[in-house]
Amino acid sequence: MAQYFEIHPKNPQPRLIQQAVNILREGGVIVYPTEASYALGCQIGDKAAMDQIRSLRRLDDNHNFTLLCTDLSQVSTFTKMGNEAHRLIKKLTPGPFTFLLDATREVPRRLQHPKKKTIGVRITEHPVAQALVEQLGEPLLTSTLMMPGDSEPLADPYEIRKRLEKELALVIDAGVIEYQPTTVIACGDKSIEIVRQGIGIAPMLE
Repeated sequence: MAQYFEIHPKNPQPRLIQQAVNILREGGVIVYPTEASYALGCQIGDKAAMDQIRSLRRLDDNHNFTLLCTDLSQVSTFTKMGNEAHRLIKKLTPGPFTFLLDATREVPRRLQHPKKKTIGVRITEHPVAQALVEQLGEPLLTSTLMMPGDSEPLADPYEIRKRLEKELALVIDAGVIEYQPTTVIACGDKSIEIVRQGIGIAPMLE
């Protein structure tokens, strides 16, 4: 049965953040808030937890997983960032953007796109998510809480608890979060382009 923490969306309680990180380190899959939606999260090195997320969402091998990072330095450890991509990410983060970049050897192969060898990265501006990754000390493997058959991610933590409490280790309640998709930007060797326009605005790419 999932634990249930009510964490303040703007001033997260350090004690509860530490407890949530402990659950992650013990192999738990959690639901946590971002500025775009609720998301599933686990440690990047935990294959069983990743498989649990795949199973919950019924994801195929072509799914692009995302790493929630604390800052640009962490992004540069896990991805190959050219100068142009570095400048762009620095300008647009933290915020509602997901960047697709070539993965480095620090990223387990099972997390990379099987053909493109890419990984998604985000630097969130949500205080709870920021606190989690800072306390964890490494990126959080993350995936939007979009359940099979649903058209939008689950927005209400009470509903999340009701539907998934047997499958999760923890649900973090930071209030209802209506879905607003992130803007997805592919940063290739020769081009940078928006592949999904969401709430993040990147005027330099328009």
